[in-house]
Amino acid sequence: MTITTSVTTMLGIKHPLVQGGMMWVGRPELVAAISNAGGLGMLTALIWPTAEDLREQIAHTRALTDKPFGVNLTLLPVGRAPDYPALRKVIVESGIRIVETAGHSPHEHIADLKAHGVTVIHKCTSVRHALSAQKMGADIVTIDGFECAGHPGEDDVGGIVLIPAAVDALSIPVLGCGGFADGRGLAAALALGAQGITMGTRFCATVEAPIHDAVKQVILSNDERDTRLILRGFKNTARVAYTSVSAKVVELSARPDVDFEMLRPYVAGEHGRRALETGDITQGLVWASQAQGLIHDVPTCADLIARMMAQAEAVMRGNAGLIG
Repeated sequence: MTITTSVTTMLGIKHPLVQGGMMWVGRPELVAAISNAGGLGMLTALIWPTAEDLREQIAHTRALTDKPFGVNLTLLPVGRAPDYPALRKVIVESGIRIVETAGHSPHEHIADLKAHGVTVIHKCTSVRHALSAQKMGADIVTIDGFECAGHPGEDDVGGIVLIPAAVDALSIPVLGCGGFADGRGLAAALALGAQGITMGTRFCATVEAPIHDAVKQVILSNDERDTRLILRGFKNTARVAYTSVSAKVVELSARPDVDFEMLRPYVAGEHGRRALETGDITQGLVWASQAQGLIHDVPTCADLIARMMAQAEAVMRGNAGLIG
């Protein structure tokens, strides 16, 4: 049994599994391993200092796989934004055919990328934002449930409701995201009407993930309860793994005399990078979803994806009357 959906057809991939764009993690080795195993790897653009660095990393990834892969372009609400036009130019000139956008309004990015024949996936945390992305021309929407790592939005709606709500409202394909880690989750997302899933945290706990083994062990040792929501009071909610740093950020956030600038040293990107690279989780936050409770080993990407697809197929055969 092969699970073919509109997303696998549109993206030219074997399995309806997409890697989420993850800062400091979406590097060529992981991207290529996922694509070689039949999923869609996603190279994170903002890891690299310049657009020309991104060009080199796209070429590096292409040397590791002849399968489709995409580039994640996260749209940051910062005063000094990355050079997005230059990044888009490199993406197009490098022959990338799939881009995932996330964050603030992607209007100008979608328009430019689609003018060059790029398929655009936009990640959203609500149906209303998904409808806006569809109107802007997104080809696929990833709908991010409250279980997710990173920014779940401010509505606090879990995937079991959010995915079918998005499917009902949209005319373009939907990818489920947030808390997925195995084939049971994939089968559930398909049953809810999604055309596949996007995963981040589960791919962090693989052999090819370019992060320190100590961080992978944090993910394995934590369970579904061991995440924390930070920055709630700043309307920029984020879910991270429970560590001493995340506990400190939660504690400080509750104080009326603390503003975001006082928290920046804890949450700024370079601090998270040091934690991931050195394994010293006192250096910064580790982004992780509630899927931690479903992760019990560190396989290769090929073994993980093969196992997930076998499990999803077994579930779907056993529930054929429900899934159709």
